[in-house]
Amino acid sequence: MKLKVIASGSKGNCSLVLCENTNLIIDMGISYLTLKRSIEELNINFNSFTGILITHNHADHIKGLTALIKYTNLPVYIPEAMYDSLKDKVPKERCQFIEDLFFINDVQIELMHTSHDAPYSVGYIITHNNKSLAYITDTGYINRKLLAKMVKKDCYFIESNHDEAMLMDGPYPRFLKERVISDYGHLSNRTTAKYLKNLVGENTKYIILAHLSEKNNTEELALEALEEENISKDIKVLVARQKEESPLIEV
Repeated sequence: MKLKVIASGSKGNCSLVLCENTNLIIDMGISYLTLKRSIEELNINFNSFTGILITHNHADHIKGLTALIKYTNLPVYIPEAMYDSLKDKVPKERCQFIEDLFFINDVQIELMHTSHDAPYSVGYIITHNNKSLAYITDTGYINRKLLAKMVKKDCYFIESNHDEAMLMDGPYPRFLKERVISDYGHLSNRTTAKYLKNLVGENTKYIILAHLSEKNNTEELALEALEEENISKDIKVLVARQKEESPLIEV
């Protein structure tokens, strides 16, 4: 299994998960042409992909979805409860409605129901050939049931949205600050670091910190939060960026 983050942040999100005969796109918050160029740089094209997974309906995760639907034949894999929030973007016949645990070919995918101010939002645990990726973003917290499912994965793609002090001292109006720190908002650096301390295991190779706020965070602060929790030095930590693709990571 390989992972490449095309973009991550409040202006657009998109990642690729490549699993031998099954290639998936997660979210489409960037332009069709941007994704097309990125895929072609890997010497593949949209015909090499099996479908697209969507985490939720906010614009930074779906604003390129209409064009992707128009120019490709890719199905959109979503829980049926998410469809009402996407029906203006996706014809129903292009949807594959999924259960909490399902397979796309030989790739197992388990939904993680997240806590965000969207009509329906999810993350994913993706498993292929005994390798596993926990992919979770845009959530105010992670409940104990989900945390138990996320233990000892090979790779974590996880939101580290804001530094709490920067947020509260920053330029956002009060209502927006309260939204971000609420149970339906976003994970802070400190909260994510504490989660990860109890999640990582001996097989964990990568942590990718995602969805960093441009106004309420820095890469240095996100990394410092992990260091304060003494996360193993054997785990490679990357920061996903808004305007720069990640390397292709082999999970």
